[in-house]
Amino acid sequence: MPEAEAFARAGIAALVYDKRTVGYSQLHRDFSLLADDARAGMETLRARSDIDPAKVGLWGFSEGGWVAPLAATEAPDTAFLITIGGPGVTPLRAQTWNLGNQLRHGHVSGSIRDAVTVPAAHLLDGAGLFPAADYDPVPVLEHVRPAVLALWGEYDTQVPPRESAQIFRQALARAGNRHVTIRFVPGAGHNGHRTKDGFDKLGGPVVDGKRLGALGPGYADVMTSWVRAVAAGQPPASSTASPPRQEFDSRAATTGAWYESIALQYAVLALFLVAFAGYPVIAGVRRITGHRGRPAVSRPARWLAATGAAAVAGTLTFMTSIFALGGKGVTPFLFGRPLPWIVLQALALAVVAATAATGLSWWRARHEVNGTTRIRLTFLLAAGTVFVPWALYWRLLLP
Repeated sequence: MPEAEAFARAGIAALVYDKRTVGYSQLHRDFSLLADDARAGMETLRARSDIDPAKVGLWGFSEGGWVAPLAATEAPDTAFLITIGGPGVTPLRAQTWNLGNQLRHGHVSGSIRDAVTVPAAHLLDGAGLFPAADYDPVPVLEHVRPAVLALWGEYDTQVPPRESAQIFRQALARAGNRHVTIRFVPGAGHNGHRTKDGFDKLGGPVVDGKRLGALGPGYADVMTSWVRAVAAGQPPASSTASPPRQEFDSRAATTGAWYESIALQYAVLALFLVAFAGYPVIAGVRRITGHRGRPAVSRPARWLAATGAAAVAGTLTFMTSIFALGGKGVTPFLFGRPLPWIVLQALALAVVAATAATGLSWWRARHEVNGTTRIRLTFLLAAGTVFVPWALYWRLLLP
């Protein structure tokens, strides 16, 4: 709304509408559907007698940086395109970069940051729990023909501004678009509104009990003067301002290595489920039916099953919660590590120790262990052995 009012004060009509909820949710994304809505909005404007139908364009913020270019390619008569905080990377890559910023801002350090951006992100993607995770905006940008004004806040912490600007510039150049203006709003965050560091909001209206932040310095003026030039038939020639400093690059959730295969990850989790969770279940059944295992083997085996199940289930739950809550509430407890992560790392070390103890106990009692006990221990030791590289991949055994 603040941007729409700024356009209106400058004599530029602006249509604001609510994002749809039907066919769109936290677990389902359809950018084409949202693009259809944007094009319907353009047609609504064109139908008005007080609007010049040849001068109707699009403005998109954040996710709108994926949607508005798509709508522009599907509507050849789009007069112009403005984006603020438009991601040049995939949704998953943008989110992991955002989470990395959130954790750094909260002074969280160590291996947990890599665990979030690589194995956790990759598994959530493979499980289908991150909708439109791999949507690539580049093919669409390569077909955008109208004049483009692409803006990013100097302190954007949700979308990598330097990377995104470079991707926009290169993709739009391949489209043959010679009217691409790339600028960065000083003292502004992801939404172009004022901030000190990208994590707070300064001034502006209060919406739903939260301060929105005043428009960044020059933000509205840059947009309105640019629209006037385009409407007058004088779109500026392509130019790119110097990008702000970006502390770290975004990264893909997978390198394509064989051990990152989702099928293999599921197979490993299935082994853990059968071995760690199944061991105490079968032990309980055997106890009820009057069977007794050898204490020298059963004690470390029970410890292995318990710590293994807790480490795996705890890791998956904690990582999922970080994504679900956007990294909020994750605070350092000791040496920059959150308390849940410290507990999980301690459990991982306990699994390694219990695996060694179980193997040693079994070797000493190898002549007395047979039948179903041998099978159960084989699965359990296999799971404990596989747990070591799995824990390394999930950074549990790294500082």
